[in-house]
Amino acid sequence: MVLRVMICALGGVLAFAEWANWRGPNQLGIAEGKGLPVAWSQTRNVAWKTAIPGRGHSSPVVWGKRVFLTTSIEGAEKRPDAKPVRHKMGPQDPFIHPQSVGADRSYTLKVISIDAETGKIVWERTAYEGLVYDQRHTKNTYATPTPATDGKHVYVSFESQGIYCYDFDGKLVWKASVGGVATLGMGPGTSPVLVEDLVMVLCDQDEGNDSFLVALSKADGRVVWKTKRSIAVTWTTPLPVRVNGKTQLVVSGGGAVAAYDAKSGEELWRGPGLEGTVVNSPVAANGLVYATVGYPNKLVLALRPEGGERVAWRYEKGTAYVPSSIVYGEYLYILTDAGLITCLEAKTGKVIYEGKRMPDPGRFSASPVAFDGKLVLVSEDGDSYVIEAGPEFAVLAKNALGEAVFASPAIAGDSLYLRSVEHLYRIQQRP
Repeated sequence: MVLRVMICALGGVLAFAEWANWRGPNQLGIAEGKGLPVAWSQTRNVAWKTAIPGRGHSSPVVWGKRVFLTTSIEGAEKRPDAKPVRHKMGPQDPFIHPQSVGADRSYTLKVISIDAETGKIVWERTAYEGLVYDQRHTKNTYATPTPATDGKHVYVSFESQGIYCYDFDGKLVWKASVGGVATLGMGPGTSPVLVEDLVMVLCDQDEGNDSFLVALSKADGRVVWKTKRSIAVTWTTPLPVRVNGKTQLVVSGGGAVAAYDAKSGEELWRGPGLEGTVVNSPVAANGLVYATVGYPNKLVLALRPEGGERVAWRYEKGTAYVPSSIVYGEYLYILTDAGLITCLEAKTGKVIYEGKRMPDPGRFSASPVAFDGKLVLVSEDGDSYVIEAGPEFAVLAKNALGEAVFASPAIAGDSLYLRSVEHLYRIQQRP
């Protein structure tokens, strides 16, 4: 029997055995599971590992005995007919990022379902095959958005290459197009969000003139509402929060942090912008929403979604370009791409500790997760650091997989799921 309970986005997580979307319950990165191991390796406390074809930074999502993820398989031959979108950014036209690659080849974009007990691939489906609309960053993939599931269907965004809905048996229920999404040649990042009978997809683009937030029907993929945004391209995922009986979608942005009514798409409020390139996603707790940016400036904004003075506090150090922050218990933890972690009192922004280092240097793309009074931080080298949550910084374990990791972990029940560039691991306490 799968354990399910109600949640309150601003008040915290109660208990879950599922990890159904980007960052799990409430999109906060927190699991209530007990009995998870603190130490693991390629051979220790591994229930199974499964080879995953291609490349993908999407996190696994888990519901009952099923695990879902996506992958992108690059064609071997260059395509002379490829015509990636030309970007405009300020006076320079076209804008070409020096680390943009990829659109000169065809791709096979797949959805994969895995048996959570055995690690066996139950089915894989090709959602899209052909040329892609835009370039991607060398470190990014065309399978970076994390799927979302409601226990009956799994909803997948390949952004410009389409939005797809499959049932648990692998049958395609519907597919929809949001059009070409121009992301300065950096590729996709934002994950789909489920609220009641809607699938929300953020489509911020280049200078912001073409940006929008769209809600599709879970039943058939038709557009229920579409709201234009005057916000330049982001790679953040909207955060649903419950305020006064209504669900708001809070979206971080360089020009503004804004909230939208989940049923209608109406903009409800607009706060100050983060004044940078927004990749990481907001989190919520204690009646506040925490939005962060790490490039070119570093900033945390704690915002009140219910009105009044919008900014509760701000902090201008230690944030990441890619990894999102996490609120656990009384504290907000922010992690830099270089692996420095800072702990702030979540209600006030008071510094508890700043810039604590991991035992070994490394780069970080995965966002932290938490369970049972501990945080897990995973480096691109595949080293997982388990640290004590709370006001004292202490590293409890360093666990090396020996494979690069860019995807954020998932936790369901008594297991931690780690996706490396080659495999999906189920980490579980073993005899």
